[in-house]
Amino acid sequence: MITTVPADFRAALPAGGRLIGLDVGTKTIGTALCDAGWSFASPAQLVRRSKFTKDKAALVEIIARQQVKGIVTGLPLNLDGTDSPRTQSTRAFARNCDDMGLPILLWDERWSTVAVERTLIEQDFSRARRAEMIDNMAAAHILQAAIDALVNA
Repeated sequence: MITTVPADFRAALPAGGRLIGLDVGTKTIGTALCDAGWSFASPAQLVRRSKFTKDKAALVEIIARQQVKGIVTGLPLNLDGTDSPRTQSTRAFARNCDDMGLPILLWDERWSTVAVERTLIEQDFSRARRAEMIDNMAAAHILQAAIDALVNA
């Protein structure tokens, strides 16, 4: 099941459980994990993109090891809310992950990278260090926004 509706995603997970957040880029996939009670999201492992089968295998391994019950994927919409080529690529990525058997929530990520970048600049991280951290931090930002909405719905 792939949805953009938080209530549908929540209904697919009546017992809750750990979630993984994904920030799917062209070179990396940032990941984040949350606790089973959906309280807080934390950056996790960065997956360097190669062939899709290898990317998917890396995600399957993380999901199995962490006992993940659902996937939240950032959806990079244009500022006006319309789809972009990256949006279509992310939707295709989600469709290709649908056979993992986990519900997938596509979450609007329009401002996630900007928000994380500002936070890292405020904390005086070097440009190189920010580049290392940005994708996983963006995944955590996306996941935190989604679990906040899921809990408060």
